[in-house]
Amino acid sequence: MTESYKKIKRKKIYEEVQDALIDMIKNGELKPGEKLPSVEQLADNFQVGRSAIREALTSLRAMNVIEIKHGEGTYVKDYESSALFSSLSNAILLQPNDVMNLLEVRKIVEFGAVEVAAKNFTEEDKEEIQQAIAMMEEELGLPGELGDEADWKFHMSIAKATHNPILIDLINNISNLMIHSIKETRRLFIVKEPGYKQASYEEHSRICEAIINRDPVEAKKQMEIHLNHVERLLKSVFH
Repeated sequence: MTESYKKIKRKKIYEEVQDALIDMIKNGELKPGEKLPSVEQLADNFQVGRSAIREALTSLRAMNVIEIKHGEGTYVKDYESSALFSSLSNAILLQPNDVMNLLEVRKIVEFGAVEVAAKNFTEEDKEEIQQAIAMMEEELGLPGELGDEADWKFHMSIAKATHNPILIDLINNISNLMIHSIKETRRLFIVKEPGYKQASYEEHSRICEAIINRDPVEAKKQMEIHLNHVERLLKSVFH
């Protein structure tokens, strides 16, 4: 009888750091509200590069485990322990059907969000959206996938520009799950479509432009183009 074995996947360095920090939170070494050491100190403590620390922190922020306060530092968020770590496990164990279902929910929510953002954004919101686009542009010439942080920042800045707290929380929760579900497939996007990074940057830029022009119809149209593009690539990866 021939057994079928799954290939063991090695963890990346940042994932090991991420898991170590989660364990420290679980066992109480790091408590809710506690400030984390600096990137430099964490790199020294874990004996890894600063880039691995930054990737781990970006991932933990996407999980809603930590909060990065610009000019102040990084803090462990308050949480309901069982709910938080249940959601983390669910995010990591998502199956292809779950990913596609989440994308469908995301499309429904974000189409509406971008329309409202185009009507309600302030100058501060505008600056935050443009900063996310600038981050994406900076990463175009770098190897690897489009930055998770810039992508997350862009979509969350749109949510915040709606000034609807319930909608912000909803999109934040969906984004947390989506980031984990497509983190690895995004790397495959570049193989499937070599021009993906440039195309994705241009799609986000057009969404930004429509919002700044206070054109909700065009903003929704451009968000639809972007998320449909993501959907096509996800299907190509899963099938």
